[in-house]
Amino acid sequence: MSPELGYLTWITAFTALMWIPYILNMIMVRGLLDAVGYPENPEPMAPWAERMKAAHYNAAENLVVFAALVLIAHAAGIHNEATVLAAAVYFWARVIHFVAYTFRIPWVRTLAFVVGFACQITFAWQILA
Repeated sequence: MSPELGYLTWITAFTALMWIPYILNMIMVRGLLDAVGYPENPEPMAPWAERMKAAHYNAAENLVVFAALVLIAHAAGIHNEATVLAAAVYFWARVIHFVAYTFRIPWVRTLAFVVGFACQITFAWQILA
């Protein structure tokens, strides 16, 4: 497996697990029945859990773009230092974004997002150049 596909696998697995802490908070706050149901006036989750949920949505939205670019590059046989570095940096940028979003670290969150976007652009450039 190429390093790019390896990083794609790791970030996909990480994104797939992001929901667990905020769902546990939802169960603790609302109770199991309301957490799995549709209560009319649900108790709000903890602020950190709300932010974590938003970070998870953002991660899933960006994973679609990143995954498509990595798979296109792989199918086209594009594999070089730039793609390996972009994949590694993307992984860590998204981990940092998730943590910074959850714990309200505004500049770090935004910087991590921009770095992840730059990694996507790097892949697109390598594919289209």
